[in-house]
Amino acid sequence: MTVYDIAATLPPIEVLRDRCKALAVLERIIDGGEPYYAYTRRWGDDEAALMDNGSGDEWTVVFTTAGAFIRVFDHESAMSPYRDPHHDLWTGLLDGIPSAFRPLIEEPAFGDEEGLFVATAVLWRLSSDDRWHAGEGITFPPLRGPHGDNDPDGAGLLEILLDDIVDRYVEFAEDYYRIEVDPRVVEHVVTYRPLTDAVVQALNPEVTVGRLREDIAAIGYPIAAA
Repeated sequence: MTVYDIAATLPPIEVLRDRCKALAVLERIIDGGEPYYAYTRRWGDDEAALMDNGSGDEWTVVFTTAGAFIRVFDHESAMSPYRDPHHDLWTGLLDGIPSAFRPLIEEPAFGDEEGLFVATAVLWRLSSDDRWHAGEGITFPPLRGPHGDNDPDGAGLLEILLDDIVDRYVEFAEDYYRIEVDPRVVEHVVTYRPLTDAVVQALNPEVTVGRLREDIAAIGYPIAAA
């Protein structure tokens, strides 16, 4: 899967925003530590969803008044700027990006110690667009390994945001947290239905909506009326 495959399958901006918030809520319920998935409504003047697996791979979705911008970094990708002594981006990665998102290329959070933008995949969508876009004419490197690697740019890290998000999160929780979660409970959160104690405690019996209220409100996810 490449950035072009992801661009063709990502949902519209508002659906994506809700899914990003849902992932952050699921993470906060299951694990109160450093989150794998997070969401903040105070990312400067914008909002942002973040993924960090703690091993050098990450993505950020920035929701702005102009639309949404996605930056992915796969530290093992042959498209990493660290492959190059000058840390140049892979050819074509930013070709065609609208001026509205250009300031994000200068965002310190996306740069290295020298302030250079670091990414292996970039996508964007203006509010007026009918689809997601990626750099034009990207030529991807040869597949890696004896069996090949169909994710040359790390775009596959975004697959959890696609329409099978419930199944993917169930698999993620089993693999990462070593727990089984009820798909129906995950679906409740992913479909953006108000959070209840029953839902929260089905995921983690040790917490309640009351204990999480401040964190959930900071994410901007709805909570059921008492």
